[in-house]
Amino acid sequence: MLKITLKSISLVIILSILTTACGTRSVTRVSEDTTIDLSGRWNDTDSQQTSAAMIEQSLGEAWLLNFEQKNPGQKPVIIVGFVSNNTDEHIQSETFIRDLEKAFINSGRVRLVSGGAKRDEIRKERGQQQDYSTEASIKKWGQEIGADYMLQGDISSIIDSYKKEKVIFYQVNLQMTDIETTEVVWLGDKKIKKYIKG
Repeated sequence: MLKITLKSISLVIILSILTTACGTRSVTRVSEDTTIDLSGRWNDTDSQQTSAAMIEQSLGEAWLLNFEQKNPGQKPVIIVGFVSNNTDEHIQSETFIRDLEKAFINSGRVRLVSGGAKRDEIRKERGQQQDYSTEASIKKWGQEIGADYMLQGDISSIIDSYKKEKVIFYQVNLQMTDIETTEVVWLGDKKIKKYIKG
């Protein structure tokens, strides 16, 4: 009888612990522009601030006006290259780069061509069309639009910490390079500094 009672009490205690542990987690939907910084590391707010700063800088600088003056009625063609992550964090630079690409297209002043893995996938599809598509629908080789400029960059961080306090400084650098001449026509940056305590 005592063994059954001890087993019953143990089972009740375990179940109550599990129920309490499971009951403490909750998920709440929030607006995508709400600032929530749980860890102090790079997050969606940092990405949004970076894309906003880079959009404003890149579309408002002299390189674009210079191109328009030299090439009346034409829009510069941009290809996005590699944005390297030089931090110790896993940072998805793709999120703010996508925002920047969208702003380029929506501005109506810039043309964008696919680069990297996306371009390779398109080329693979075009190659397969040569074998499998009807003659009337095959997309031809050698019809790609050559880019005038390549956008590249890097993300770096500096961390300073003492006991339970930490400061993280992020810097995102982007540069636009003339592909024909290798002249750097635009440099942009965004700096973010975070103080974390406790």
